[in-house]
Amino acid sequence: MTPFMSNLSSIGPEVVLTLTALALLVGGAIRGERAGGLINMISIVVLVGAAILGLKSAGAETTQAFGGALIFDKLALFAKTAILLSAALVLMIGAGFLKIEKIVKYEYSILILLATIGMMIMVSANDLLSLYVGLELQSLALYVLAAFNRNSLRASEAGLKYFVLGALSSGLLLYGMSMVYGFAGTTRFAGIAEAANADASVGLVIGIVFVLSGLAFKISAVPFHMWTPDVYQGAPTPVTAFFASAPKLAAITLIARLLLGPFADMMDQWQQVLVALSVLSMTVGYFGAIMQRNIKRLMAYSSIANMGYAMIALAAGSERGMEALLLYMGLYLITTLGMFACILAMRQSEGMVENIDDLAGLSQNRRGLAISFSILLFSISGLPPMAGFFGKLYIFLAAVDGGLLWLAIYGAVLSVVGAFYYLRLVKIMWFDDPAPSFVPSGFVLTLTAGTAAFFMLPGALWLLPALARWAGAAAGSLF
Repeated sequence: MTPFMSNLSSIGPEVVLTLTALALLVGGAIRGERAGGLINMISIVVLVGAAILGLKSAGAETTQAFGGALIFDKLALFAKTAILLSAALVLMIGAGFLKIEKIVKYEYSILILLATIGMMIMVSANDLLSLYVGLELQSLALYVLAAFNRNSLRASEAGLKYFVLGALSSGLLLYGMSMVYGFAGTTRFAGIAEAANADASVGLVIGIVFVLSGLAFKISAVPFHMWTPDVYQGAPTPVTAFFASAPKLAAITLIARLLLGPFADMMDQWQQVLVALSVLSMTVGYFGAIMQRNIKRLMAYSSIANMGYAMIALAAGSERGMEALLLYMGLYLITTLGMFACILAMRQSEGMVENIDDLAGLSQNRRGLAISFSILLFSISGLPPMAGFFGKLYIFLAAVDGGLLWLAIYGAVLSVVGAFYYLRLVKIMWFDDPAPSFVPSGFVLTLTAGTAAFFMLPGALWLLPALARWAGAAAGSLF
């Protein structure tokens, strides 16, 4: 096999998605809007197929491709599988919403595919240039998705705001990358690691701070979170579900690969930055959510706070911390997608439910949906014995092992604040006077919400050991 073919075989799932996206784009241009439903179904099948292909083709050994620009290890496999399945699930739960809102366009599924390809490159990046290519491929697709509903002023505003602030973050990232390249003399992660080990100069420190600032924008870390509430509210709800799930995992995995790889010897410098971002994100995320009345804005602040917990695990700088991070993110993806399935299923005759007061009486009109949503809220708030509690517990134990006891205590205290606004939603659903009745939702939404809630129950804790073993194997590939 020639080197070129060997490289292509290494990125088999990415090639499949790319060819599919190009073919669907041509087909959509020929058939027009009539092809929207078919393209959506084909995209779902291809995403699931790519995940299976990646699992089957994964080897026990860590390999590289394209001269070391991309790396394929168990960490990349873990992240890619989660990203592909999350993207497929978003397409499944969003199909009904787009049809009802009359914004079924064939470009929607194709943009999801292109963003997914970018995320897959991100988690396999082993070079600053491949890192940037993957990041921008993802970002450009997400900018368009944010403003996908062209008939909505809020969606247009969300897309423009996301684009302008995203361009700023890209500038910060590029400046940091140029500083790193200038002082390390290479863009390869292995070469940067050698330079950092030999001489952790001030230029490298400044470079990594700027790179972190650019990447912090992608995970909505404070103070780079200002776009998140408006974009989450303005974008179509399925797009918001996508923003809150797969891109977060891709970005946090990229940050972990960067910090624990080429910059592992500079932990004393970047750990302080991560601790500050974590504290700010948890504080602003939780206290900001208390004042929200729009459920999508509340989910935005919830996402900000959850990324703060993820950075606690990353700040520990250990294999146990990385394992805790991946376990937490796996549970976060299941819970978040389940919650957005609940939000999409809560529709009244006047339209979609967006204000939390409109959830009143959900338990009387849609008891099964209220039970699923309540379980997911209990889990994401970290209440025992739900699965979400163990996700946070793993993070706190990793922080204690890493000498960050005070940060673990601070995160545990703020969980109480988070529990307040999550439990407020439960109170509204079960104890407030009923609002106008809810119309029936599709089978896919009900099944997704119920399945996600089932995985969070104490009786389904068999999922945790399996997920923890997979996360441990993925974390071990970095060390």
